Amino acid sequence: MARPGQRRSGRARTGSSTQRRRAQRPAEQGMIPVLAEAAREVDGAVRRPPTRPAVRTKFQVVALLMREERARVRADGALTEPQRAQQLKRLDGVATLLARIAARDTSLLELLAEDARVSDTARAFKATMMRAGGLEPPEEPPPPAPAAPAPGAEKRVVPRSVISRQQANPFLAPDFAAAAERLAPRVRLLAGWELLEPLFRSFEHAAPGAPACMPLPEPRSVSAAHGLTLMPHQAAVVEATARGHRTFLLADEPGLGKTAQALLAAQAADAYPLLVVAPNVVKTNWAHEVEMWTPRRRSTVVHGDGDRVDGFADVVIVNYEILDRHVGWLGDLGFRGMVVDEAHFIKNKGSQRSQHVLAIAERIRERTGRPLLMALTGTPLINDIEDFRAIWQFLGWIDDAKPLGPLLTALEETGLTPADPGFYTAARSSVIDMGIVRRRKADVVADIPARRVADLPVELDGAAGRSIRAAEDALARRLVGRYRSAVEARAESGVMDEAVVEGVDVDLARRVAAAELKDSSSRADGENVFTMVRRIGQAKAGLAADYAAQLARNVGKVVFFAKHVDVMDQAERTFADRGIGYASIRGDQTPKAREKNLAAFVNDPDVPIVVCSLMAAGVGLNLQVASNLVLAELSWTYAEQTQAIDRIHRIGQSEPVTAWRIIAAQTIDSTIAELIDSKSGLAAKALDGAGDEDVASSTDVQLEALVTLLTDALAAEDAT
Repeated sequence: MARPGQRRSGRARTGSSTQRRRAQRPAEQGMIPVLAEAAREVDGAVRRPPTRPAVRTKFQVVALLMREERARVRADGALTEPQRAQQLKRLDGVATLLARIAARDTSLLELLAEDARVSDTARAFKATMMRAGGLEPPEEPPPPAPAAPAPGAEKRVVPRSVISRQQANPFLAPDFAAAAERLAPRVRLLAGWELLEPLFRSFEHAAPGAPACMPLPEPRSVSAAHGLTLMPHQAAVVEATARGHRTFLLADEPGLGKTAQALLAAQAADAYPLLVVAPNVVKTNWAHEVEMWTPRRRSTVVHGDGDRVDGFADVVIVNYEILDRHVGWLGDLGFRGMVVDEAHFIKNKGSQRSQHVLAIAERIRERTGRPLLMALTGTPLINDIEDFRAIWQFLGWIDDAKPLGPLLTALEETGLTPADPGFYTAARSSVIDMGIVRRRKADVVADIPARRVADLPVELDGAAGRSIRAAEDALARRLVGRYRSAVEARAESGVMDEAVVEGVDVDLARRVAAAELKDSSSRADGENVFTMVRRIGQAKAGLAADYAAQLARNVGKVVFFAKHVDVMDQAERTFADRGIGYASIRGDQTPKAREKNLAAFVNDPDVPIVVCSLMAAGVGLNLQVASNLVLAELSWTYAEQTQAIDRIHRIGQSEPVTAWRIIAAQTIDSTIAELIDSKSGLAAKALDGAGDEDVASSTDVQLEALVTLLTDALAAEDAT
């Protein structure tokens, strides 16, 4: 038995009459004439399109064997130099014929890529041709071992309600459009060109002022529930979706309402169920926005192992950190749309969260024709364009090696190659037209208020969250106990005919709350409304700092306000751990230290955040170098909140100002926020100077917060 690749002695056994006939001629024995004959057969077949699968297989095998034969001839020490030159010349003739064949049908070039799949049929035909040329085929390698489970597979879970949904509808209707979408476009001019790097470089070559936004249709007025109406720049994206556009890189600056645009685009595309992947700090806000903009759609937020997930919800919201546990069922649920918020989180394609996002998106494209895919990020497009490689792949514009589908077709239709001077401008426009939308506050300044407050609800998880909720329940029970005791005392006195009202006696509830507030102010020990609000601030500190860091990355300078020193300390530790420069304005600083920190924030580009005490920095500072601030803790009055916002909303401020107010959902924090707004007479928290004067004192808000806590607890008791 000859060694693999070694010529066999004697007449070669062939697999066809043609090969037997040629093998009988001594001058024509060997691998080269077998390759030449097969190449001529392929040439004849390609001249009569379409190219059948068997012909494509033969083309691939001839090309692979030609490479191997060229390497064997060059390494054969038994050949003289004239013999080697003669055989290489004959191989060049075969290669030239293959090149002409590929020029007629450029799709054949895909079979020669390094990662091209070699089918079992191709391997069998290759062995037949090797025997015809007098070579012994190599032994087939053993079958590959079973693939190792994906990293983190042992952590994966499937919530019970998700299984219930799958069992309720086990037969999803086939979507044949999905297969049609994945057909490779016919490419001629750009066949063989490396295109990804030129595409990325096209954004670096853009002239100043070059458009960075796809053409958008004239928007219609889009109204949502609760009397909400989209601003014109938001409505334009929804209108584009309604007209059939399905992939967006929505890169508007923070504060321009990307969340509302994504949710109403999903409604326009009927892209339900919809998957939203977001940072932990904003996933509760997504549920809040779903309720606000699309109240007929039910949302569910995935926490931990998903024990409380509603598998039948229209919108499923999950954070990046727990994707490893849920990537399996998320890929199989049948989503028709997917939104990735703060999409720059997936820029590192080697990270597990990026791989999970890309895997889920690929599964959605396999199952759904033209799904709605939206990547949301406020990061400027020209800030290291390589960061967008994973985002473009999520959107289905490219894969690891080349542009795909509509983008490749658009590049082909330009009639240019990377060797042409105009290619970069045309390529950049082709990518932008795929769905890049970038607007700055300055571009749409007429659409948005000069200053506004945007609430960002956050969920307090873990031990801190449980402890705060337990403390709030204990405070509510104490208030209810006082109220019940007061009702019993009044009944025993016999004075109750006109004083008793149906349901809750609000006057009595107010007196009970006032007594609790007085005791809390005079007693330093024990749990009360003040200590509870402070603990909520401490629990929110890390989440608020996370959001401030995201803002700093997206828009530059950010002001971070807090009431308590420990909240400021925790935020500063978060920034330091992330390598983010910050300055600090506190009440215990000397005037010189205060001035130094202020100058660092205003003038140093490496100091994007200033951490300010709400009391010490709420007045007398000019921080208008920023147009975004984060209120990590709530004030007791609207006046304090307004004074903080006025540090950046001052004469000379050229951009609309947004104050991001961090609210602990399902706690007394939400009640306080509502009371502050109601006392100030604000309409939708749009601070344009139209609100009434704030005449409520901090005591008023504290008292009303306790009254609300008491009346809600009494109502809950009556309901049970």
